[in-house]
Amino acid sequence: MTGMTIAALAREGGVGVETVRYYQRRGLLDEPDRPTGAGAGGGIRRYGTDDARRLRFIRSAQAAGFTLEQIGELLALDATDDRARARQLAGERIAELDAKIEELERVRASLRRLAHECGSGAEGPCPILTAFEG
Repeated sequence: MTGMTIAALAREGGVGVETVRYYQRRGLLDEPDRPTGAGAGGGIRRYGTDDARRLRFIRSAQAAGFTLEQIGELLALDATDDRARARQLAGERIAELDAKIEELERVRASLRRLAHECGSGAEGPCPILTAFEG
């Protein structure tokens, strides 16, 4: 995989070329220098396996719900081996997920109650539809 173009790197990471460029602008991925001189491959930047690995890391961390800012910090922590801070970031993300799960469970319970009321055979407007009006 050494010597990939940006398009090949993007394919490897399951993203578009513009996403790779965006990560570069955010400082999450390095932008290799363009080769110069005769026979230098037309000045096309080349990416290696470390770039592909880093791109996969970014995508996996995003899938886990980390923000790009947090991902940048995680990438920096990798260089320092600061496990305590990495653990703290993971703990913060877990707390966010727990809060979201709690919220989703409340919404599910409300929707179940409304669905039950809607199917109870009572007259008048459907409670599901009236709940979303107000």
